[in-house]
Amino acid sequence: MPDTAGDTPNAPRARRGVLRALIERHGRKGAIAVPYLWLVVFFLVPFLIVAKISLSEVRIAIPPYGPLLDVVNGAVVGIRANFNNYTALVGDALYWKSYLSSLEIASLSTLLTLLVGYPIAYAMARAPRNRRAVLLMMVILPFWSSFLIRVYAWIGILKDEGYLNHLLLGLGIIHQPLNILHTYSAVYIGIVYSYLPFMVLPLYANLEKMDWSLLEAAADLGCAPLKAFWKITVPLSMPGIVAGCFLVFIPAVGEFVIPDLLGGSSTLMIGKTLWVEFFNNRNWPLASAVAIVLLLFLVGPILLFQRLQARHAERNG
Repeated sequence: MPDTAGDTPNAPRARRGVLRALIERHGRKGAIAVPYLWLVVFFLVPFLIVAKISLSEVRIAIPPYGPLLDVVNGAVVGIRANFNNYTALVGDALYWKSYLSSLEIASLSTLLTLLVGYPIAYAMARAPRNRRAVLLMMVILPFWSSFLIRVYAWIGILKDEGYLNHLLLGLGIIHQPLNILHTYSAVYIGIVYSYLPFMVLPLYANLEKMDWSLLEAAADLGCAPLKAFWKITVPLSMPGIVAGCFLVFIPAVGEFVIPDLLGGSSTLMIGKTLWVEFFNNRNWPLASAVAIVLLLFLVGPILLFQRLQARHAERNG
């Protein structure tokens, strides 16, 4: 029945069509706007706040930094940008050594994680289909517990009187306890263990979609299994390797908990240096400058990762 005297019998259907078109048009825009809104609220705004603090002067007050803008009678009359925080990063060897040490530890940890994670992902992808969900759950299961508790557990394993030394002494492999805790070895063990799922999951997602008949065809043509692995499996799994390496490398560079608990006071990483400047020295402007430069270090790999992802998407149509 028409809603008004002027409506035709097809008017409700036409209104529903217009309403559906409006929902589709604005719903698509809304869906696209969500990630941009997320980036603005949780990345751009905090980044601008930290950048503002990095250009301020340190003060013994609350907050422990001075204002960036000179305001008189509600009007901005000047900007007091202090770039000494950035020049201090170059002049003091502590900071650039911390950056270099972090990059070295993150790079080697990423390589070790790849060497451990690739066989796991490969075995999962070649496992019977009905067992893959269980294997996948076993990889994800550590995320169900606290990250801090899992790192603390490694203290009990790696300390001189810990489970690892008890096991090795009991098997007669060693005759005196190994000093692993509070060394760089403990840091590498902690990072590889903590970030292993970040390597395995993208590798498994890539290998699971691989056409395994290519290996059978290579074998039929006389190609050895190891050569077929290098010539076929590794190139086809390269997107997963790249994604896994970036997912491990980027958080490992700024890692603080693992080097602090497992590496001890002698471990030099930029995450620990940042924490000391913020909470021990209360030099928020200098700590903010450290954080900004660390972020700039990571922007390059992130942009490279996005470009590789875009090229891969273009090749696959």
